[in-house]
Amino acid sequence: MPGLIFLASSPRVAPGQLTWPAWETLRSAGQVLAASADHPQLPYVRAAGVPVEVAPADAGALVRAASAETVVWLAALDGDETLMRDVGAVLVGMDGPPEVEVMPAAYDLPGARMLDLITVMETLRRECPWDREQTHASLAPYLLEEAYEVVDTIESGDLDALREELGDVLMQIAFHAEVAEDWTVDDVAEGIVAKLVRRHPHVFGEVQVADADEVNANWDAIKSAERGDDASIFEGVPMGQPALSLAAKLQRRAAKAGAPEALFTDDEVGAELFQLVIRLRGEGRDPEADLRAAARRFHDRVRAWEDSGGE
Repeated sequence: MPGLIFLASSPRVAPGQLTWPAWETLRSAGQVLAASADHPQLPYVRAAGVPVEVAPADAGALVRAASAETVVWLAALDGDETLMRDVGAVLVGMDGPPEVEVMPAAYDLPGARMLDLITVMETLRRECPWDREQTHASLAPYLLEEAYEVVDTIESGDLDALREELGDVLMQIAFHAEVAEDWTVDDVAEGIVAKLVRRHPHVFGEVQVADADEVNANWDAIKSAERGDDASIFEGVPMGQPALSLAAKLQRRAAKAGAPEALFTDDEVGAELFQLVIRLRGEGRDPEADLRAAARRFHDRVRAWEDSGGE
């Protein structure tokens, strides 16, 4: 049946990796056309024995050819939206116009858009004066700020904003990977994949667990083995985190290690806050989250007062 098929390729899928329906369509077409001899799919299609002709992107000529036979147009990686609009304009008012279809040549795998992010960051690092000057140290405050904005959107319940803020954090990770000279984002991904597999033997191995508590116990045991016998119980605790979070983290580590209660007392300034963290932790509460919630309530009360004209 005559018609025009735009065969759309994805820049995130290797050329030649086409679906079976796409190959069948190419082999059964009356004509296969491309606008450029440099089209990435062209050598693979020709190698498969399908003749491809390089032709101008002429909407009128395409519609006329598609009225007599099936024509496949190898769409450019940008989608050829301008040509598609021009074809639509030609079809308007035609008697018995040919059918027009857009067929995906291949489908992106989950996570394929990460490749777009990597490409954009590579371009920015190469061509933007500000991005070229950045270092891991200069970027660190931005990563911290973006992480706090993620927490803020979670607490506010704004899931649309959360998606955007997570994108900002993801950009920071990609930026650091681009700045690095001795490793890449693939090394980052490889490292975390290996860690997740290693620390989930109940999923990727033969270990049996009854509940989440056993999962946590296994995680801690594996993590301890990774640190080695000589490592401090505070290994990996960032001392630069907010004070309440730091106190709670240190206390949890010390309690798990069996540190004596006497070590938890302190007569210096801040000791009362430290003791409050002990009490809240004993109640299963998160001191940082509690204080943030109180601060948010205070913020809302003052804003309401402000909106009322200070009355």
